[in-house]
Amino acid sequence: MIARRAARAAVVALGAALIGSLGACRAAHADDRTAAGKAGFLTLYRVLQHPRCMNCHPSGDAPLQHDDSQPHGMAISRRSEANGVPCATCHRDRNGARAGQPPGAPSWHLPPADTPMIFQGRTPHQLCLQLLDPRQTRGRDVAALIDHVAHDELVGWGWAPGPGRTPVPIARGEVVAAMQAWADAGTPCPE
Repeated sequence: MIARRAARAAVVALGAALIGSLGACRAAHADDRTAAGKAGFLTLYRVLQHPRCMNCHPSGDAPLQHDDSQPHGMAISRRSEANGVPCATCHRDRNGARAGQPPGAPSWHLPPADTPMIFQGRTPHQLCLQLLDPRQTRGRDVAALIDHVAHDELVGWGWAPGPGRTPVPIARGEVVAAMQAWADAGTPCPE
């Protein structure tokens, strides 16, 4: 009888230890997923801060241009389109063949003034919160943002910007995978 009690006590102790270990494993796994999600977002952040993305997502109403993000020539701004000069006046549906010609992609445009999707000057934390706010993404949730980066032709231009322009340095598929890792981890924002 004493042996049975000792055996039961050992089994209970072993069970408690296993449950405690499982809890620790789950916590470690959650920490790993959160870290992977934040790392995924930081990959996206690096891309969004690149001139190919940031130039059309400036902090003001005027787009930027070139690899050094200079103000757009000819005093172009969001107001230009309202004054009858849409981006497509110069930006065609594909790049010009020579350096210095206007870049092009289908539906060349700035984000609308009511949801400008500003990337310039945002910290990782600020940009993360912005991307999670449907009022600032034209109603897109994270899945729609991933699809936008994966399939939109204008977004894709960043990886093939034409002669004389530096493309986004991280492969598009890698960026989409990083965004998915961020989503799968519950969209944690870096501090």
